[in-house]
Amino acid sequence: MTIVTDLRSGLHKAWSNLWAFFVVHLAIRLIVIAIIAPIATFLLGAAIETSDQSALTDQDIAMFLLTPWGFVATLTVVSLTICAAVLDMSVMTAILRDRARNGSVAAGAHRALNIGLHMVLNRASALFHFATLFVIRLLVLAAPFLAVAAGIAAFTLREYDINYYLTYMPPSFLVASGLITVVLLALLAIVLPRLSGWAIALHLVLFSDVAPRRAFAESTRLLKGYKTGVVIRLGAWTGARALAAAILSSLAGALVSAVPGLFGNHLATAAAVSLAILVAWATLGSVVSTLANGTLADMLDRLFTSVKPDVAQAPLPDGWRRTAGILPFAAFGIAAFGAISVGVFFADNLLDEVRADRDVLVIAHRGAAGSRPENTISSVNKALDDHADWVEIDVQETADGQVIVAHDSDFMKLGRNPLKVWDATMEDLADIDIGSWFDPAYADQRTPMLRDVLLAAKGRGKVLIELKYYGHDVNLEQRVADIVEETEMVQDVAIMSLKYPGIQKMRALRPDWRYGVLAATSIGNLSRLDADFLALNTGQISMQVLRRARDQGKQVYAWTVNDPVTMSRMLSMGIDGLITDEPALAREVILARDALSVPERLILWLTDRFRIGRFDLQVDGVDA
Repeated sequence: MTIVTDLRSGLHKAWSNLWAFFVVHLAIRLIVIAIIAPIATFLLGAAIETSDQSALTDQDIAMFLLTPWGFVATLTVVSLTICAAVLDMSVMTAILRDRARNGSVAAGAHRALNIGLHMVLNRASALFHFATLFVIRLLVLAAPFLAVAAGIAAFTLREYDINYYLTYMPPSFLVASGLITVVLLALLAIVLPRLSGWAIALHLVLFSDVAPRRAFAESTRLLKGYKTGVVIRLGAWTGARALAAAILSSLAGALVSAVPGLFGNHLATAAAVSLAILVAWATLGSVVSTLANGTLADMLDRLFTSVKPDVAQAPLPDGWRRTAGILPFAAFGIAAFGAISVGVFFADNLLDEVRADRDVLVIAHRGAAGSRPENTISSVNKALDDHADWVEIDVQETADGQVIVAHDSDFMKLGRNPLKVWDATMEDLADIDIGSWFDPAYADQRTPMLRDVLLAAKGRGKVLIELKYYGHDVNLEQRVADIVEETEMVQDVAIMSLKYPGIQKMRALRPDWRYGVLAATSIGNLSRLDADFLALNTGQISMQVLRRARDQGKQVYAWTVNDPVTMSRMLSMGIDGLITDEPALAREVILARDALSVPERLILWLTDRFRIGRFDLQVDGVDA
């Protein structure tokens, strides 16, 4: 059978059982939301509690994963995730087998739900055992290659700060990237044949009662001579699915983009039509996903039948075939009610925030870093001139005990100088131009001291000080506290850091000051950390995160937000502060958004949240 014929045959089977498959697909998504996701969250939370914190951020996450509790919790969560991913296809396979035993009659939704429910209840432990072994095997395969890749990065990119490599991409960066690519390709060359050999391992566990531990070896034995064909077919299926999703997304984007021209100033109608398009997009996306999973289920089941024909006619366990009355639909209904209730709750919260006009803080990231060289007196003054509420800066210690304003560990990015901050003296810094990289007009800019920035901001604005740690700090917290008090800026500063222990140490010194936790990535409940505010990457911010923070009396700031539409979305979600390189633009967006109607705000939120189409927000000639 050719690849195209194989795909077409699988699609035909999926289409003929579309209604049953679609109901099962939705039911499993609800199971994931209602059961698997909360269990995973609970397990991670319980494991994190062993670290005496409610949440972990950035580098601390990596250290946590290396602890026994962290590894076990992560392995469990990943295994649950794989269970959720394969459950769809597993139930669809069971439905196809049930249909084969009943002639050409398509499976009904009730029978499909019954089969799915019994599979979840009867085979859950075997499925989880299989998923755990699968993850461990992949880790064993990947670990040496990932270690080599990490070693290459550590050896070739260790001389300068990573931001220099990412900004200028010097030859050493390109060499490292090339070598790491070769290593990852070698890993792929090893993993693909293994994965293709395991293609029916799950079938052996679910439909042939093979122990999960034996299933991988048995699958590899049965598929000897089939591996190349399996890889090609799986590749073709992946490409076809991606193409269908891309076409659907492009179509939705084109329709949303056409809405303003079709409805003009009828904003309520435009918002309703945009919502309808998104609902249709989500529904059709689920249909495409259902057909894709059904196609794959049929392709793999035919492969399984071809190498294990004796199992094909074996009946399903009696429990799977019995009619269970209203039980399947009752379970589906309860899960659906729970999911819809949660959705309505968050939608109502969102609408409340969209309607509200909020006093949002404008926080200039490293000064006005979009129009001046970052972390310079010039950028600080520009931010204050642009009416930023706060100026955010980064501070570190020098070799001669001064506290300076600097983000990176060295001066390669800003001044093409490899000198490390902790090895530098103020005399050294006087010779390093940190402005010309941005524009020759700023060749006079030198690395300022914290004292300089505080004095520049005194009486004009407030300063948000981020404590930077590269493992060479001596007495950073005490020195910062002393300088703030000497400049009489205690009431006009706040302290934050990526390192929560640094915040704890600073709070012990000055318990009455204002503190925040900065996080690019996190796991756990950040709102329970001992802080007054959270500064989070936009990708981490959700209605749930905002609600939790508010319940704990904490503010949430979003970083780094530089385009008007995303700024508007963050405002509509109820953010308390925008950390941005463009403080003047942020101020204009806040004023412009206050003048928008609720439908206009909702449209901007939708188009940015789902990244489809484009509604323009014009702010004094700045077009998003």
